[in-house]
Amino acid sequence: MARERREPRTVLEFLIQQSERTYEELAEEFSRLDSRAAISARHLGRLARGERDITGATPATRRALQAMFGKPVEELQQPWAPSNPSTSLEPAAALALPGAGDERTILAMAANRARQYAMLAAEATTPAAIQQLAEEVQRLALAYPQQPVSHLIGDLAETQDTLFSLLERRQPPNQSRDLHFLAGITSGLLAKVSHDLADPHSAMLQARTAVLCAEQAGHPGLQAWLRGMQSLVAYWAGRYAEAVRYAEAGREHATQAGGTTAVWLPVSAARAYAALGNAEQAKAAITEAEQAWTRVRPDELDAIGGICTFNQPRTLYYAADALAWLPDHASDAERYSTQAVTAYADPHDPAWAFGDQAGSHADLAISRVAARDLDGAADALSPVLDLPGEQRINGIMHSVRRVHQAITRAGLATDARDLVDGIEHFTHTPANALPR
Repeated sequence: MARERREPRTVLEFLIQQSERTYEELAEEFSRLDSRAAISARHLGRLARGERDITGATPATRRALQAMFGKPVEELQQPWAPSNPSTSLEPAAALALPGAGDERTILAMAANRARQYAMLAAEATTPAAIQQLAEEVQRLALAYPQQPVSHLIGDLAETQDTLFSLLERRQPPNQSRDLHFLAGITSGLLAKVSHDLADPHSAMLQARTAVLCAEQAGHPGLQAWLRGMQSLVAYWAGRYAEAVRYAEAGREHATQAGGTTAVWLPVSAARAYAALGNAEQAKAAITEAEQAWTRVRPDELDAIGGICTFNQPRTLYYAADALAWLPDHASDAERYSTQAVTAYADPHDPAWAFGDQAGSHADLAISRVAARDLDGAADALSPVLDLPGEQRINGIMHSVRRVHQAITRAGLATDARDLVDGIEHFTHTPANALPR
């Protein structure tokens, strides 16, 4: 007796059922549609059941879904209902293999299919597959500070899905350690994505999962880095005492690892202390962070680079961000923020990060407001107010609002009317409000 077909949950799941093809067959079809759209049957099933947001998939995956089912992805993820007009299957014309003259496309498709097989079909994950995943994680870590999150979120989610799929199988100890290490980094990056899109709840959930991965990997540097990430999320969510606790919780791991997290954690605590009004603790933590540079021994996490390593420009920015909270230390705030702005002046520098550059400019504007130099404050903030919508991430929005608060508290809102209007216009469109 045939098993009764389950009620579909989304339009996509209904169309897949109507196609009379298995998820494995459809996943294979993906690699023929677009060499960059390889997907596991497992991940496709999650999209169909509504467990993953289709609009958060990579552009290549969204294009392939639309070509395969003849529907916009927004319709495919709608809840299924018998009366829904979107539930008619329209075969797409894009299901053919590339024709003559498309040799490069065919080769790219074949290479992508081979990569997918190597990672997901073997009984044990090969060293070559792990190396390939490590290179992908490093690419994302390097790109993160310099590209809008909308450009990376799909690749990050699919990389995490691949890593978790591999970890759900039994792996030899060495491979398990390496996969947990990479999964910890990827989940940490997704915690940062959630934070940047103003979702601290999801950010902390990702961070907690990442900490579990770091513990399984037995990697103190990664454990310290993730405590820094949790401190960052808590700080921008306005939970300053919690931010201090997370920074302190990672100290022992950072000392053991010896990498640049030994600088990040105290200077993270510094700005949380400053936000709490504790100037003495804040200044002591800045001094501790600066002295920690003399003891840094780059570790495995630092070797990845990008957002996984803490550098000198970020030290200057964090110190400026801390001191900008303290009215009695406005001159020190201006000195650090001026140095930070200079350090982030070259977008071709590997240490450049658009978010930290914007924060440095905002801190310089705050210090100039304290000196009642409104023209100087406007000049400092001008590059930030010109940022496109996709770069208006959560931390930048908070930094710009702090300039607005500084102007208001100084009783200068009338004199700085143009600057206030510019700030209010800027903050009307955060990155998380844009269509994706």
